[in-house]
Amino acid sequence: MDKFMQQMREAFANEALWKEFQTGIWDTIYSTVAATLVACVLGIILGIILVAGEEDGVRPLPGPVMKVLNFAINILRSVPFLILMIAVIPFTRFLVGTTIGNNATVVPLVLAAAPFVARLVESCVVEAAQSMGASTWQIIVKVLLPEARPSLLNGSAVSAITILGYSAMSGAVGGGGLGKLAIMYGYNRYQTDIMVITVVLLIIIVQAFQSFGNWATRRSDKRGS
Repeated sequence: MDKFMQQMREAFANEALWKEFQTGIWDTIYSTVAATLVACVLGIILGIILVAGEEDGVRPLPGPVMKVLNFAINILRSVPFLILMIAVIPFTRFLVGTTIGNNATVVPLVLAAAPFVARLVESCVVEAAQSMGASTWQIIVKVLLPEARPSLLNGSAVSAITILGYSAMSGAVGGGGLGKLAIMYGYNRYQTDIMVITVVLLIIIVQAFQSFGNWATRRSDKRGS
């Protein structure tokens, strides 16, 4: 215990190390927020297609197309992130020109999170809107998205937290952020103090995302007001 406390004091006194932590915090927040935003946009588009394209939806799509979409989404949801990140390395290199760093990390993060968001779009009141003669665009903009907004916001917060966890894992294969510091110092060099500090920082970031998500969900949900 004395040795550990001594390591903690040395870590807090190390200015260069704290600069690395500052960079790691920024890299983690950047990759998490960027991936969450892109995943939400793509996920909402996919969700609308899935709901509207059903056999009894507002704009039915051919059965084979829906089967392919559902199959692709289920596959992406099933593959563990670390394996997915390695599997899409050629695609990542094609998109951003590199396989290391924050921008490269965003690509697999989006691929992993977008399918989860796509399943959040609700269709519970589509039939009522159709019976009132609403057009496809009106149903999507004025019914589907407003009805799904609370669950989408809450799901986005959960997705952001999941992405945060994924981004920490990406440090094992060239990603940046706090995960890189935890692996480089805490795991490879057996510096327990760095690992503890990293975990505490990740917990603080998670709580911030979850608190914001809960607040946004309460503000947007008019059903309970």
